[in-house]
Amino acid sequence: MHTFLKHNRHELIERCKVKVAQRPKRAATAKQLENGVPMFLDQLTRTLEAEQANEADQSMQISGPAGGDVRALSEMGVSATAHGKQLLKLGYTVDQVVHDYGDLCQAITDLAFERDAPFAVAEFRTLNRCLDNAIADAVTEFSAQRDTKLAELQAFETIERSGLLAHELRNSLNTVVLALRAIELGNMPMTGATGAVVKRALTALSNLITRSVEEVRRGIPDQRETFSVSEFIADAELAGQLDATAAGVTLSVPPVNPTLAVRANRELLLSALGNLLQNAFKFTHSETEVTLKAYAFGEHVLIEVQDHCGGLPPGNADSLFTPFTQRSDDKSGLGLGLSIARSSIEADDGTLSVRDVPGVGCVFTISLPRHPL
Repeated sequence: MHTFLKHNRHELIERCKVKVAQRPKRAATAKQLENGVPMFLDQLTRTLEAEQANEADQSMQISGPAGGDVRALSEMGVSATAHGKQLLKLGYTVDQVVHDYGDLCQAITDLAFERDAPFAVAEFRTLNRCLDNAIADAVTEFSAQRDTKLAELQAFETIERSGLLAHELRNSLNTVVLALRAIELGNMPMTGATGAVVKRALTALSNLITRSVEEVRRGIPDQRETFSVSEFIADAELAGQLDATAAGVTLSVPPVNPTLAVRANRELLLSALGNLLQNAFKFTHSETEVTLKAYAFGEHVLIEVQDHCGGLPPGNADSLFTPFTQRSDDKSGLGLGLSIARSSIEADDGTLSVRDVPGVGCVFTISLPRHPL
């Protein structure tokens, strides 16, 4: 068999490539095959040569005993392990790892039948032993790497969810603190507009905690409703004015058409808009203006927050929405505000985008389907 494999090496590899190409979403490349079929074929050939020369130790060193060796991988085991790891990085599944080696076995038997090249039973046993060891080592490494990757992803998701909750809780608490400070300094009654801001922020805090508990118990419920955009913008303006004053900038809010309405989770959308406003106040140059406006655009309602930050730095603006990304030297936050805003808006079938106005600032735009009020 080893002579047959040597003489037909190129033909066997090409047949494997054809078989691989016939499977959906799978294409053989030189990189994928580097630690795969060609190397295995060479190791199989050398194993057969060693056995024919009665060099059992050399055979075991190359391909390992039947059932593998948990104490030390053979040469074939090392390369199969690398192949399994490589296929995971390229995005393939465990069945495709197995098929890579199965393709070679089928190519050998098919070509031997066509060329009328009979093999001894012992040679077939060696072939099966090598395939068994290689597949086991490749799949073991593939699975181990995949499990590690999944564990890292789950850990990141847990951290991100905790960060999201902490970020939203802090935002609501900060609104309460600013409103209470304004009431104390101005000797204003709790029944006024600023007192209403306190009540809404405390309600938001309570709802955040309640929602988190409900998510743990039963999953995320649908809390969407149809509401007036003008009233929604008025609520955002009340809380936003406090943050604008604290930041030393002006918040401008043009009148909104009272007939406009959207269907969304009002609380989460208000929080998302609050994050956009806070981001604008943070980066806008002092004594300039942040504009909040809402208007109809075809079958959609657009809500825009425009600042005077001087424009975005060169690069992909969409990276601003990456979790834990911060673009200033102020690291007091978590870099989650824009990520939270986009996730909340997309959950309501909307979009959040950013447009750069070079030398002036940038415009964040929320787009939501328009609904009858």
